[in-house]
Amino acid sequence: MAKTAKRMQKALDGIDREKLYTVEEAVAELKARSKVKFDETIEVAMNLGVDPRHADQMVRGVVSLPHGTGKTMRVAVFARDAKAEEAKAAGADIVGAEDLMEDIQKGNMDFDRVIATPDMMAVVGRLGKVLGPKGLMPNPKLGTVTPDVKGAVEAAKAGQVEYRVEKAGIVHGGVGKASFDEAQIIENAKAFIGAVVKAKPTGAKGTYVKKIAMSSSMGPGLKIDTSAIDA
Repeated sequence: MAKTAKRMQKALDGIDREKLYTVEEAVAELKARSKVKFDETIEVAMNLGVDPRHADQMVRGVVSLPHGTGKTMRVAVFARDAKAEEAKAAGADIVGAEDLMEDIQKGNMDFDRVIATPDMMAVVGRLGKVLGPKGLMPNPKLGTVTPDVKGAVEAAKAGQVEYRVEKAGIVHGGVGKASFDEAQIIENAKAFIGAVVKAKPTGAKGTYVKKIAMSSSMGPGLKIDTSAIDA
């Protein structure tokens, strides 16, 4: 605990906690302060003026980051016959039908994204209580229930990020690794922020984007100037 406190104190050294940074300034600071032995994830967190308990204030979607996430995405696909072969050829890590459903029911969930063809939803629907709480349930609005399994798998593998607002009105997502070039992280961050801004629900009243912060896995959180965000 003492080492963690010292590391954080060092990371905060010279940081003005009240300053509002541009995305460019924040990325430069976070990269310069990344001193740990692993490749930290750079994250964006957005505090939105919504109450997700109301259906017309839910914020959820996917965004393809220009430079990917830097993370290896494991994809499971529910499909049969030709579509199953198509999924395998596209790079899906796990492909199946009832057999895959049974594996998941046993607790085998070594994947980050689940995709299904429309005809498989009767099978996938039985996993609602397992996949739903983890945000893994396939959804046609997110492009994860689709006959185009090839396109869906390739998009997931290429760095597509799914976002969903939490109860407190927070949306967050990884936008790259500290090893990325500054320009790559900046473009990814702006793509993520832009997607969330465009996803403003009809029921949102007043200020939609209240606060934005950027941070690294072990680094400080930096406040972003929301007035500088191009809506």
